[in-house]
Amino acid sequence: MRQVKTLKELKKQDYKPLSIKQEIRTNLVRNLKNGTNSFPGIVGFEDSVIPQLENAILAGQDLILLGERGQAKTRILRSLTNLLDESIPYIKSCEIHCDPINPICTECKMSLEVDGDSVEIDWLDRELRFSEKLATPDVSVGDLVGEIDPIKIAEGRHLSDERAIHYGMIPRSHRSIFCINELPDLSERIQVSLFNLLQERDIQIKGYQFRLPLDIFLVATANPEDYTNRGRIITPLKDRYGAQIRTHYPSTIIEEVAIVDQESKKFDDVDAAVSIPDFIKTLLVTFTHLARQSPEVNQRSGVSLRVSIANYETLLAQSYKRAIKQNTNAAPRISDMDCIISSTMGKLELETVEEGKEADIIRSLIQRAIQNVFAELVDRDSLVPLIDKINEGLVISTGPELPNADYIRIIDDIPDLRPVLEKLVNSSAESMLASGLEFILEGLHHNRIVNKNLDGHVGMYSQG
Repeated sequence: MRQVKTLKELKKQDYKPLSIKQEIRTNLVRNLKNGTNSFPGIVGFEDSVIPQLENAILAGQDLILLGERGQAKTRILRSLTNLLDESIPYIKSCEIHCDPINPICTECKMSLEVDGDSVEIDWLDRELRFSEKLATPDVSVGDLVGEIDPIKIAEGRHLSDERAIHYGMIPRSHRSIFCINELPDLSERIQVSLFNLLQERDIQIKGYQFRLPLDIFLVATANPEDYTNRGRIITPLKDRYGAQIRTHYPSTIIEEVAIVDQESKKFDDVDAAVSIPDFIKTLLVTFTHLARQSPEVNQRSGVSLRVSIANYETLLAQSYKRAIKQNTNAAPRISDMDCIISSTMGKLELETVEEGKEADIIRSLIQRAIQNVFAELVDRDSLVPLIDKINEGLVISTGPELPNADYIRIIDDIPDLRPVLEKLVNSSAESMLASGLEFILEGLHHNRIVNKNLDGHVGMYSQG
């Protein structure tokens, strides 16, 4: 149908216009019948958020997603474009993309009266049918709804003439999805301007009411703390949203690891030079989960998924530097973990903490994560030969700058240690074995089985 260029040709194609909500609903019903995933790339919401979202769409409701930062709210709303048709026709040059069969603006109605079926049409792709606005204190009614255009008035049009309007973002989202991020941050005056849009679907500008029956799927996001505070959002606006859906952080380590794998930045040179033991991913995600439970972290603002993703990327970068300097394959080590302080610091809102103590809190969370993962993954009985060697006087040095060969010499000198490490890291690569040895030594240290002394960035493990 995209080859169609006039209204006459469009009518020959038996085109039947649908409202935006009917269109999305029809495509969702088709996906449900076919077993097609309507929200690919959304992990961890299959049994909670997605069913509620599907219900809202089937009911034809506007909706708002409530959740702390980093819970994929905007990602979910942007994925609604998957339920749009590939493209839709509109009257060419129309600012608000009027449907050729049912135009709503005066200009398009006049064009139909003058040109009839010879009116030219164009096609709007689904990617262009999602608009969003971040709510900030400086947002005006003119930005969202529109205002009188003084240039058009100077050209001789009357104030009450619809053609004197400069349309805002919402009218320009006619036949599309419009998202307001952080809805409670809109001033009360702006919130009031949304009443008619949500209920009667018309707009009012500068005291003039223009009957413009907009076809919009209106969605929004908000932080629960702001949304439930009556001082931040007016109750009548809440009442006009059909569905209020609560998002959440991943409930399991596995789900969050899958999200980290999916969302972290990929570089071919890093992938070729750095190997990642699974326990490292588990450790980073466990750190984030512990931060979400810590009384020292402000839980009202949440601990974003971006903490896990950014820490993973930073640890890869630290390992990649070692691979470059030593011209060998590298794997993240426990001695590298201090590098994630920089990628964590700006993402956690800590409760009242003495100046300069933030890094200590992050380090304590790292230590707790190591203890938890060690207890889950490592059979302590399999480490008896290693513990015996240390008790006999062996001192093992570790650090981010030490070569893999130093670790391998120690591993091969201790009976039955290599099989234990290979099972832990699921590899026989030297860099992976070195990473596994550091993790085991640090786990033994936190269980008070071996002692650890620090000399700069070098850790020395010895008899406890």
